[in-house]
Amino acid sequence: MGRFLYKRILQLIPTLFVVAVIVFFITRMLPGNPAAVMLGPQASAQDIAEYSERLGLNDPMIVQFFDYLVGLITFDFGNSLSYGQPIVDLIIERFPNTIILAISALILAVLIGVPAGIIAAKKQNTVIDYLVTTFSLVGVSMPIFWLGVMLVLYFSVNLGWLPATGMGSLNNGLWSFISHLILPSIALATIPAAEFARIIRSSMLETISQDYIKTARSKGIREFIVVMKHAFKNALTPLLTVMGLQFSNLLGGAVLTETIFSWPGMGMLIVDAIEKRDFIVVQSAVIFVAVIYVVINLIVDILYKVVNPKVNIGSQSGGEK
Repeated sequence: MGRFLYKRILQLIPTLFVVAVIVFFITRMLPGNPAAVMLGPQASAQDIAEYSERLGLNDPMIVQFFDYLVGLITFDFGNSLSYGQPIVDLIIERFPNTIILAISALILAVLIGVPAGIIAAKKQNTVIDYLVTTFSLVGVSMPIFWLGVMLVLYFSVNLGWLPATGMGSLNNGLWSFISHLILPSIALATIPAAEFARIIRSSMLETISQDYIKTARSKGIREFIVVMKHAFKNALTPLLTVMGLQFSNLLGGAVLTETIFSWPGMGMLIVDAIEKRDFIVVQSAVIFVAVIYVVINLIVDILYKVVNPKVNIGSQSGGEK
Protein backbone atom coordinates (compact mmCIF):
# COMPACT_ATOMS: atom_id res chain seq x y z
CA MET A 1 0.00 0.00 0.00
CA GLY A 2 2.77 2.44 0.96
CA ARG A 3 4.69 1.82 -2.25
CA PHE A 4 1.53 2.24 -4.27
CA LEU A 5 0.72 5.59 -2.64
CA TYR A 6 4.28 6.78 -3.19
CA LYS A 7 4.19 5.92 -6.90
CA ARG A 8 0.73 7.43 -7.40
CA ILE A 9 1.73 10.69 -5.74
CA LEU A 10 4.81 10.87 -7.97
CA GLN A 11 2.56 10.29 -10.98
CA LEU A 12 0.55 13.37 -10.04
CA ILE A 13 3.50 15.67 -10.76
CA PRO A 14 3.81 15.09 -14.54
CA THR A 15 0.02 14.98 -14.85
CA LEU A 16 -0.43 18.36 -13.23
CA PHE A 17 2.54 19.77 -15.17
CA VAL A 18 0.92 18.81 -18.48
CA VAL A 19 -2.36 20.36 -17.34
CA ALA A 20 -0.54 23.53 -16.31
CA VAL A 21 1.19 23.82 -19.71
CA ILE A 22 -2.03 23.26 -21.64
CA VAL A 23 -4.01 25.73 -19.52
CA PHE A 24 -1.31 28.40 -19.80
CA PHE A 25 -1.14 28.37 -23.59
CA ILE A 26 -4.89 27.99 -24.11
CA THR A 27 -5.62 31.02 -21.92
CA ARG A 28 -3.06 33.03 -23.88
CA MET A 29 -4.96 32.12 -27.07
CA LEU A 30 -8.16 33.77 -25.84
CA PRO A 31 -9.12 36.57 -28.24
CA GLY A 32 -8.89 40.12 -26.97
CA ASN A 33 -6.44 42.06 -24.86
CA PRO A 34 -7.18 41.71 -21.13
CA ALA A 35 -6.03 45.28 -20.55
CA ALA A 36 -8.41 46.59 -23.22
CA VAL A 37 -11.31 44.56 -21.84
CA MET A 38 -10.75 45.78 -18.29
CA LEU A 39 -10.22 49.44 -19.20
CA GLY A 40 -13.29 49.49 -21.42
CA PRO A 41 -13.99 50.92 -24.88
CA GLN A 42 -13.26 54.49 -23.76
CA ALA A 43 -9.58 53.71 -23.05
CA SER A 44 -6.98 55.11 -25.41
CA ALA A 45 -4.30 53.05 -27.11
CA GLN A 46 -1.67 54.59 -24.83
CA ASP A 47 -3.65 53.69 -21.71
CA ILE A 48 -4.01 50.10 -22.93
CA ALA A 49 -0.30 49.85 -23.71
CA GLU A 50 0.69 51.22 -20.30
CA TYR A 51 -1.71 48.90 -18.47
CA SER A 52 -0.52 45.92 -20.50
CA GLU A 53 3.06 46.74 -19.50
CA ARG A 54 2.06 46.99 -15.85
CA LEU A 55 0.33 43.59 -16.01
CA GLY A 56 3.38 42.00 -17.63
CA LEU A 57 1.49 41.15 -20.81
CA ASN A 58 4.31 42.54 -22.96
CA ASP A 59 6.90 40.18 -21.48
CA PRO A 60 8.14 37.32 -23.69
CA MET A 61 5.95 34.24 -23.49
CA ILE A 62 8.73 32.15 -21.97
CA VAL A 63 9.15 34.72 -19.18
CA GLN A 64 5.42 34.70 -18.46
CA PHE A 65 5.42 30.91 -18.44
CA PHE A 66 8.37 30.73 -16.05
CA ASP A 67 6.75 33.22 -13.67
CA TYR A 68 3.55 31.19 -13.91
CA LEU A 69 5.30 27.93 -12.95
CA VAL A 70 7.18 29.59 -10.10
CA GLY A 71 3.86 30.90 -8.78
CA LEU A 72 2.32 27.43 -8.90
CA ILE A 73 5.28 25.82 -7.13
CA THR A 74 5.26 28.47 -4.38
CA PHE A 75 1.45 28.47 -4.18
CA ASP A 76 1.43 32.14 -5.16
CA PHE A 77 -1.42 32.42 -7.67
CA GLY A 78 -1.18 36.20 -7.76
CA ASN A 79 -4.00 38.72 -7.90
CA SER A 80 -6.98 38.75 -10.20
CA LEU A 81 -6.77 41.30 -12.98
CA SER A 82 -10.48 42.06 -12.87
CA TYR A 83 -11.47 41.44 -9.23
CA GLY A 84 -8.40 43.14 -7.80
CA GLN A 85 -7.94 40.63 -4.98
CA PRO A 86 -5.82 37.52 -4.38
CA ILE A 87 -6.98 34.54 -6.42
CA VAL A 88 -6.65 32.31 -3.35
CA ASP A 89 -9.34 34.40 -1.66
CA LEU A 90 -11.62 34.00 -4.68
CA ILE A 91 -11.16 30.23 -4.68
CA ILE A 92 -11.77 29.99 -0.93
CA GLU A 93 -14.93 32.04 -1.38
CA ARG A 94 -16.34 30.14 -4.37
CA PHE A 95 -15.16 26.54 -3.98
CA PRO A 96 -17.37 25.70 -0.94
CA ASN A 97 -20.42 26.66 -3.02
CA THR A 98 -19.37 24.25 -5.76
CA ILE A 99 -18.76 21.53 -3.15
CA ILE A 100 -22.27 22.05 -1.75
CA LEU A 101 -23.80 21.72 -5.21
CA ALA A 102 -21.67 18.70 -6.17
CA ILE A 103 -22.37 16.81 -2.93
CA SER A 104 -26.09 17.53 -3.18
CA ALA A 105 -26.14 16.26 -6.76
CA LEU A 106 -24.13 13.17 -5.82
CA ILE A 107 -26.47 12.31 -2.92
CA LEU A 108 -29.48 12.76 -5.16
CA ALA A 109 -27.89 10.62 -7.88
CA VAL A 110 -27.15 7.83 -5.39
CA LEU A 111 -30.67 7.94 -3.92
CA ILE A 112 -32.17 7.61 -7.41
CA GLY A 113 -29.65 5.55 -9.35
CA VAL A 114 -28.71 2.84 -6.85
CA PRO A 115 -32.26 1.70 -5.96
CA ALA A 116 -33.24 1.90 -9.64
CA GLY A 117 -30.32 -0.33 -10.60
CA ILE A 118 -31.10 -2.88 -7.87
CA ILE A 119 -34.78 -3.04 -8.80
CA ALA A 120 -33.92 -3.37 -12.49
CA ALA A 121 -31.60 -6.28 -11.76
CA LYS A 122 -34.22 -7.98 -9.61
CA LYS A 123 -36.89 -7.44 -12.27
CA GLN A 124 -34.74 -8.36 -15.26
CA ASN A 125 -36.51 -8.37 -18.63
CA THR A 126 -39.66 -6.81 -17.18
CA VAL A 127 -41.29 -3.45 -17.84
CA ILE A 128 -39.50 -1.98 -14.82
CA ASP A 129 -36.15 -3.14 -16.17
CA TYR A 130 -36.87 -1.61 -19.56
CA LEU A 131 -37.93 1.67 -17.95
CA VAL A 132 -34.73 1.88 -15.88
CA THR A 133 -32.61 1.00 -18.93
CA THR A 134 -34.36 3.70 -20.93
CA PHE A 135 -33.88 6.19 -18.10
CA SER A 136 -30.15 5.38 -18.03
CA LEU A 137 -29.81 5.89 -21.77
CA VAL A 138 -31.75 9.14 -21.77
CA GLY A 139 -30.00 10.40 -18.64
CA VAL A 140 -26.45 9.98 -19.93
CA SER A 141 -27.47 11.55 -23.26
CA MET A 142 -29.34 14.52 -21.76
CA PRO A 143 -27.61 17.89 -22.39
CA ILE A 144 -27.34 19.62 -19.03
CA PHE A 145 -27.84 23.09 -20.51
CA TRP A 146 -31.14 22.02 -22.14
CA LEU A 147 -32.36 20.25 -18.99
CA GLY A 148 -31.46 23.24 -16.84
CA VAL A 149 -33.35 25.64 -19.07
CA MET A 150 -36.41 23.32 -19.12
CA LEU A 151 -36.37 23.04 -15.32
CA VAL A 152 -36.25 26.81 -14.97
CA LEU A 153 -38.99 27.29 -17.57
CA TYR A 154 -41.35 24.77 -15.96
CA PHE A 155 -40.78 25.00 -12.21
CA SER A 156 -39.78 28.67 -11.97
CA VAL A 157 -41.48 30.50 -14.82
CA ASN A 158 -44.66 28.46 -15.37
CA LEU A 159 -45.38 27.10 -11.89
CA GLY A 160 -43.43 29.60 -9.79
CA TRP A 161 -42.56 26.93 -7.23
CA LEU A 162 -38.80 27.37 -7.07
CA PRO A 163 -36.36 30.26 -7.61
CA ALA A 164 -34.62 30.25 -10.96
CA THR A 165 -31.23 31.67 -10.07
CA GLY A 166 -28.93 32.53 -7.22
CA MET A 167 -27.92 30.84 -4.01
CA GLY A 168 -30.15 31.13 -0.97
CA SER A 169 -28.79 32.15 2.40
CA LEU A 170 -29.34 30.30 5.66
CA ASN A 171 -29.89 33.72 7.23
CA ASN A 172 -33.19 33.82 5.33
CA GLY A 173 -34.22 30.39 6.57
CA LEU A 174 -33.44 26.80 5.67
CA TRP A 175 -36.08 26.66 2.93
CA SER A 176 -34.52 29.65 1.17
CA PHE A 177 -31.25 27.77 0.94
CA ILE A 178 -32.79 24.42 -0.08
CA SER A 179 -35.20 25.91 -2.62
CA HIS A 180 -32.32 27.53 -4.53
CA LEU A 181 -30.41 24.23 -4.42
CA ILE A 182 -33.11 21.90 -5.78
CA LEU A 183 -33.12 22.74 -9.50
CA PRO A 184 -29.34 22.92 -10.06
CA SER A 185 -28.91 19.69 -8.06
CA ILE A 186 -31.46 17.89 -10.23
CA ALA A 187 -29.82 19.13 -13.43
CA LEU A 188 -26.34 18.15 -12.25
CA ALA A 189 -27.46 14.77 -10.83
CA THR A 190 -29.11 13.47 -14.00
CA ILE A 191 -26.04 11.98 -15.68
CA PRO A 192 -24.53 10.44 -12.50
CA ALA A 193 -27.90 8.93 -11.51
CA ALA A 194 -28.27 7.30 -14.91
CA GLU A 195 -24.68 6.03 -14.76
CA PHE A 196 -25.15 4.61 -11.26
CA ALA A 197 -28.33 2.80 -12.31
CA ARG A 198 -26.55 1.26 -15.28
CA ILE A 199 -23.50 0.17 -13.27
CA ILE A 200 -25.51 -1.26 -10.37
CA ARG A 201 -27.83 -3.16 -12.69
CA SER A 202 -24.91 -4.72 -14.55
CA SER A 203 -22.98 -5.56 -11.36
CA MET A 204 -26.03 -6.97 -9.60
CA LEU A 205 -26.92 -9.21 -12.55
CA GLU A 206 -23.40 -10.61 -12.54
CA THR A 207 -23.36 -11.07 -8.77
CA ILE A 208 -26.84 -12.61 -8.46
CA SER A 209 -25.86 -15.39 -10.85
CA GLN A 210 -22.96 -16.51 -8.62
CA ASP A 211 -23.08 -19.83 -6.78
CA TYR A 212 -22.82 -18.33 -3.29
CA ILE A 213 -26.01 -16.34 -3.92
CA LYS A 214 -27.81 -19.53 -4.92
CA THR A 215 -26.44 -21.21 -1.80
CA ALA A 216 -27.70 -18.38 0.42
CA ARG A 217 -31.15 -18.67 -1.12
CA SER A 218 -31.16 -22.44 -0.68
CA LYS A 219 -30.56 -21.95 3.04
CA GLY A 220 -33.83 -20.06 3.30
CA ILE A 221 -32.30 -16.63 3.92
CA ARG A 222 -34.73 -13.80 3.26
CA GLU A 223 -34.48 -12.40 -0.25
CA PHE A 224 -33.93 -8.87 1.01
CA ILE A 225 -30.91 -9.99 3.05
CA VAL A 226 -29.56 -12.01 0.13
CA VAL A 227 -29.80 -9.03 -2.18
CA MET A 228 -28.54 -6.31 0.16
CA LYS A 229 -26.02 -8.15 2.35
CA HIS A 230 -24.51 -10.54 -0.15
CA ALA A 231 -25.21 -9.38 -3.70
CA PHE A 232 -25.13 -5.60 -3.25
CA LYS A 233 -22.03 -5.68 -1.03
CA ASN A 234 -20.03 -7.40 -3.75
CA ALA A 235 -21.53 -5.19 -6.47
CA LEU A 236 -20.46 -2.09 -4.53
CA THR A 237 -16.83 -2.07 -5.72
CA PRO A 238 -17.43 -0.88 -9.32
CA LEU A 239 -19.98 1.62 -8.01
CA LEU A 240 -17.36 3.11 -5.70
CA THR A 241 -14.97 3.65 -8.60
CA VAL A 242 -17.64 5.25 -10.78
CA MET A 243 -18.87 7.36 -7.86
CA GLY A 244 -15.42 8.86 -7.33
CA LEU A 245 -15.03 9.64 -11.02
CA GLN A 246 -18.52 11.11 -11.20
CA PHE A 247 -17.87 13.33 -8.19
CA SER A 248 -14.73 14.62 -9.88
CA ASN A 249 -16.75 15.25 -13.02
CA LEU A 250 -19.39 17.09 -10.98
CA LEU A 251 -16.75 19.47 -9.65
CA GLY A 252 -15.29 20.10 -13.08
CA GLY A 253 -18.55 19.92 -15.02
CA ALA A 254 -20.57 22.30 -12.87
CA VAL A 255 -19.67 25.20 -15.20
CA LEU A 256 -22.82 24.92 -17.32
CA THR A 257 -25.10 24.27 -14.36
CA GLU A 258 -23.71 27.16 -12.34
CA THR A 259 -23.96 29.46 -15.35
CA ILE A 260 -27.61 28.57 -16.04
CA PHE A 261 -28.69 28.98 -12.42
CA SER A 262 -26.24 31.80 -11.56
CA TRP A 263 -24.80 29.66 -8.77
CA PRO A 264 -21.77 31.52 -7.34
CA GLY A 265 -19.26 28.68 -7.54
CA MET A 266 -16.05 27.86 -9.37
CA GLY A 267 -17.91 27.44 -12.66
CA MET A 268 -19.30 30.96 -12.55
CA LEU A 269 -15.89 32.26 -11.51
CA ILE A 270 -14.25 30.66 -14.54
CA VAL A 271 -16.96 31.89 -16.94
CA ASP A 272 -16.77 35.46 -15.60
CA ALA A 273 -12.98 35.38 -15.82
CA ILE A 274 -13.12 34.21 -19.44
CA GLU A 275 -15.54 37.01 -20.34
CA LYS A 276 -13.24 39.55 -18.71
CA ARG A 277 -10.11 37.93 -20.22
CA ASP A 278 -8.79 37.45 -16.71
CA PHE A 279 -6.57 34.55 -17.74
CA ILE A 280 -4.78 34.47 -14.38
CA VAL A 281 -8.02 33.50 -12.64
CA VAL A 282 -8.89 31.00 -15.38
CA GLN A 283 -5.59 29.15 -15.24
CA SER A 284 -5.45 29.13 -11.42
CA ALA A 285 -9.05 27.91 -11.08
CA VAL A 286 -8.56 25.15 -13.66
CA ILE A 287 -5.33 24.00 -12.00
CA PHE A 288 -7.09 23.91 -8.65
CA VAL A 289 -9.93 21.80 -10.05
CA ALA A 290 -7.37 19.49 -11.70
CA VAL A 291 -5.61 18.96 -8.36
CA ILE A 292 -8.93 18.12 -6.69
CA TYR A 293 -9.72 15.72 -9.53
CA VAL A 294 -6.51 13.70 -9.24
CA VAL A 295 -6.66 13.68 -5.43
CA ILE A 296 -10.19 12.27 -5.52
CA ASN A 297 -9.08 9.59 -7.95
CA LEU A 298 -6.26 8.66 -5.56
CA ILE A 299 -8.74 8.42 -2.67
CA VAL A 300 -11.01 6.22 -4.79
CA ASP A 301 -8.14 3.81 -5.45
CA ILE A 302 -7.47 3.56 -1.73
CA LEU A 303 -11.15 2.99 -0.89
CA TYR A 304 -11.31 0.40 -3.67
CA LYS A 305 -8.75 -1.66 -1.78
CA VAL A 306 -10.48 -1.10 1.56
CA VAL A 307 -13.86 -2.25 0.25
CA ASN A 308 -12.42 -5.25 -1.56
CA PRO A 309 -9.13 -6.36 0.06
CA LYS A 310 -8.77 -9.12 -2.53
CA VAL A 311 -8.05 -6.53 -5.22
CA ASN A 312 -4.35 -6.12 -6.00
CA ILE A 313 -3.94 -2.33 -6.07
CA GLY A 314 -0.63 -2.64 -7.83
CA SER A 315 -2.24 -4.46 -10.72
CA GLN A 316 -4.78 -1.68 -10.97
CA SER A 317 -2.01 0.81 -11.57
CA GLY A 318 -0.04 -0.82 -14.28
CA GLY A 319 0.91 -4.27 -13.11
CA GLU A 320 2.83 -3.40 -9.95
CA LYS A 321 3.06 -6.46 -7.69
